Amino acid sequence: MKPSNKRTVGPETVRMLELGHPWIIADGFTKRWQGGKPGDLIEIVDESGRFLATALLAPEERIVARVLSKEPIRLDRGWLKTRLEEAAKLRKGHADLVDTDAYRLVNAEGDGLPGLTVDRYGNFLMVQLFSAAWKPHLVPLTQALQDVFAPQGIYEKTRPLKTRELEAVSDGKAYGTLLTGCHAPEPLIVRENGLSFLVKLKMGLNTGLFLDQRRNRRDIMQRAKGKRVLNLFSYTGAFSVAAAAAGATQVTSVDASPGYTGWARENFEANRLNPKRHEFIVGDCLSVLQDLAQKGTSYDIVIMDPPSFSTTAKNLFTTRRGTSDLVAASLPLLKSGGLLITSSNHQKVDIADYLKELRRGALQARSGLQVISLSGQPEDFPYPVTFPEGRYLKYALSVKNE
Repeated sequence: MKPSNKRTVGPETVRMLELGHPWIIADGFTKRWQGGKPGDLIEIVDESGRFLATALLAPEERIVARVLSKEPIRLDRGWLKTRLEEAAKLRKGHADLVDTDAYRLVNAEGDGLPGLTVDRYGNFLMVQLFSAAWKPHLVPLTQALQDVFAPQGIYEKTRPLKTRELEAVSDGKAYGTLLTGCHAPEPLIVRENGLSFLVKLKMGLNTGLFLDQRRNRRDIMQRAKGKRVLNLFSYTGAFSVAAAAAGATQVTSVDASPGYTGWARENFEANRLNPKRHEFIVGDCLSVLQDLAQKGTSYDIVIMDPPSFSTTAKNLFTTRRGTSDLVAASLPLLKSGGLLITSSNHQKVDIADYLKELRRGALQARSGLQVISLSGQPEDFPYPVTFPEGRYLKYALSVKNE
């Protein structure tokens, strides 16, 4: 489909586009746009009619259009195939995927396909749509994915708008739809850093393995031998498995969900690790930290990788307000010289603000923290230098000192 619908944007949006930002945010100018439906290919022009970009329209969303190219294009199988081939080339040349068959193939804006991600899980692909604008283009996208990657099956999950409210009750609901090919086993076993993990492509909002932490889990494997490890917000236990497989003497995994905790035990068993030699606690992390402190328990490594938002019967956690409290509650359990590993995927909290949260927690606990490493997502999660929002993952290693 040739872009023919011209849409005018204001000076501020023109400036952002010229700086290379791929989003057009709804404003007074976009409110004047007439007609159009999700997925329409539109020409973005300034007030003088000068062509700026080709974009995908999403008239009901805050990001009302997403830039695909600075040139006129046809959004078809051939164009999509070229973008996918470029993404595959980047990963082949730069990503460390030794003994790994679960990783990101397309990282939305980072690969020139804003609002769309594609993950590989073994011989299957998972497409996630973060905008309704991609829905009408699923057929040519699926064809292009088959051309480039030849998977056994391709699934799609559309991210609902109210993810926060749905997360707690999502596990029993099928959000994954098979677009083409054969169904994957449920659960499906995939490999990461030589370890096995169970994932679910059909059920739940998430698959059970956050691929952007792969490199950080490999780092844990180099540090955990002979150590006592506490993993907070352990989810399905990927960090816990990495630590135990590397020779941690004991790993304690804490999560509010009994379902995720059971899944974590299965991940231990999938790697021939006896879950009975380790500890699994179902409960609110802050409450569990208080209980462990009262018992005088101590650890060599404490890991916390909380969701940006979570709710339990006792507490509401948000990255902006909760990180410092978690750090303060964790430090009394950490041995002097021990390692505190903190992580956040909250896009709207930048590195400087995140480090302030760590500082507040350390001061509250009257303890010293030395940051020895600060990193983010791995090479298969690229982002343009013109799109700072793409650098979302923060992963800090800090040593406790008195």
